[in-house]
Amino acid sequence: MSGHSKWATTKHKKAAIDAKRGKLFAKLVKNIEVAARTGGGDPAGNPTLFDAIQKAKKSSVPNDNIDRALKRGSGQEAGGADYQTIMYEGYGPGGVAVLVECLTDNRNRAASDVRVAFTRNGGQMADPGSVSYLFSRKGVVIVPKEGTDEDAVMEAVLEAGGEEVTDLGEQFEVLSEATDLVPVRTALQEAGIEYDSADVVFWPATQIEVDADGARKILRLIDALEDSDDVQNVYANFDASDEVMAELEDD
Repeated sequence: MSGHSKWATTKHKKAAIDAKRGKLFAKLVKNIEVAARTGGGDPAGNPTLFDAIQKAKKSSVPNDNIDRALKRGSGQEAGGADYQTIMYEGYGPGGVAVLVECLTDNRNRAASDVRVAFTRNGGQMADPGSVSYLFSRKGVVIVPKEGTDEDAVMEAVLEAGGEEVTDLGEQFEVLSEATDLVPVRTALQEAGIEYDSADVVFWPATQIEVDADGARKILRLIDALEDSDDVQNVYANFDASDEVMAELEDD
C-alpha cells in the first residue's frame, strides 16, 4: 500500500494548511463538544473525548476554545448545537468510492453542500450502502518520529492489538482494529511514546490505482467536500504511487 503512505503524508501536510484557514480548528472543537455530550465531560472516563482533546491540542487549538467546547457539550455552558452524524456515499472520478462523514445541525445544508461538491467535481452521490461495504472501521494512531523509531513503536503496540506500523516520513501510522484503538494508544503512553492523534476511521478493503490526472481529480473532489463546515472526514479508496504523488506536489 505504497500509495496509502504517500497519501497519508499529504493529508497531514494538508491538515496544517487547513489549520491556518481556521477550518480544522472549528471541526476539532465540534468533535470535542459532541464527544462530551455523548459520553460525559470527564476525559478520564470518556476515551473519545480524551482523544478529541489530545488531537485539538496537538493541532494548536487554543485552550479557551477547548474548554468552551467541553462546557457546551457537558451542559455546563449554554449555546451547544444539536449535532448529528450523517454519512453520505458516492463515486468520484474514475469510479473511486467516497465516504463523507458529516457532523451537522442542519441536514439539508449538509446534503446540499455534499451534492454540489460531487456534481461540480466529476462525481455523483450514491444510495446508502452502495460503497460503504468497501470500507471497514479501523483504529489509526499517528506517532511523531522524534524520540522513537519504528521497532520501538511496534514493540509497544503489538500485544495491545497493533497490526501494522507504516512510515509516513515525519510520522508513524499505527493501524489496529477499531476496538483496540484505546489499548494501543494506552500502550504507547505507558511506553513513554507520544502520539499526535488517535481516531477510528473508515479503511478501504481494496483500492483503485490512479494516475496523476486521476489523482488530481479525486483530490479536487476531496478538497471541495472538506471545504464544507459540516464535513468532518472524507474517505476514498484510491491508491496513487509515490511517483504520482510527487508529481502532484510539483504542480
